[in-house]
Amino acid sequence: MNSPGDEPGHSTTQQSLRGDEPFFIVHNRGSGRGDSERVQDTIRSVLAEGGRSCEILPVQGGDKLLETAATAIDRARAEGGIVVAAGGDGTLNAVAQAVLGSGLPFGILPQGTFNYFGRTHGISQDTEQAARCLLDAQIRPVQVGLINDRLFLVNASFGLYPKILEDREQFKQRYGRSRWVALWSALVTLMQAHRQLSVQLEFGEQVHRLRTPSVVVDNNALQLEQMGIDEVDDLTRNHLVAMAAKPVGTLALYGILFRGLASRLGEADNVLSFSFNRMTARLGSRRRIKVAMDGEICFLNTPLQFRVAEQRLPLLVPRQRSSAEMP
Repeated sequence: MNSPGDEPGHSTTQQSLRGDEPFFIVHNRGSGRGDSERVQDTIRSVLAEGGRSCEILPVQGGDKLLETAATAIDRARAEGGIVVAAGGDGTLNAVAQAVLGSGLPFGILPQGTFNYFGRTHGISQDTEQAARCLLDAQIRPVQVGLINDRLFLVNASFGLYPKILEDREQFKQRYGRSRWVALWSALVTLMQAHRQLSVQLEFGEQVHRLRTPSVVVDNNALQLEQMGIDEVDDLTRNHLVAMAAKPVGTLALYGILFRGLASRLGEADNVLSFSFNRMTARLGSRRRIKVAMDGEICFLNTPLQFRVAEQRLPLLVPRQRSSAEMP
């Protein structure tokens, strides 16, 4: 069900590229499979072959991402360039947070495990192909979500889902980065006992009061399609999609997980989903709560305010999408 109310006036002015802009690339060396030198060599080689200059600003982990992104923005402004993020969804999130509203084009070189943001927009997970895309790209203004004014590209969540992501990262560090490791980690996490949150969700004229282990707000069509959520088309109408499980035990949580893997989550009687433009999530007397945004974990003050950002992100996308990367 869709929420009533006015939609914001999005900034959708179409930018164009000259074709000779230099690239300022924030590269998270901690993303991917530990071959950061090869990744950088590939980027430099492809862009040099295309006659374009680039400066790679490396960072190890997330501590210096925002600072490094600010440096890239300053240099891109000075030279009429493009800011690029190379890393997983968390890295793309941090750099996009800095770029949004700057007026600069934004490119990505996906290096993560799932890469939902890049795949949704037809951007290859292969570094060489993604770098070649930067050489012959067009700008597409894309919608982003906000939670308490913090940006998210794919999803934001609280409750059980951040715990799943934390455990997944520990499993990846121990067993390697793969989708099978991520699934195994989720199965182990769901085996444990979990608290039910008392949540009041307010959007438009509607109010939902529920007890739930987790609430996820999604901004990614590919992820919603893969889970089988009916409201996926609402993303094209300046909406986000919220999902919450009703109070369930471990076996039911396993059922929800496997329905999602089978693209049938929308059929589950114990899952609530709806779209909205703005939503407030109240959690009683709780003042702060752990939140995940595109896989990165932090604490935010409550109530949580979800909304569609008024400005669009000017993303570089391939002129012709590879069939292998299309949703």
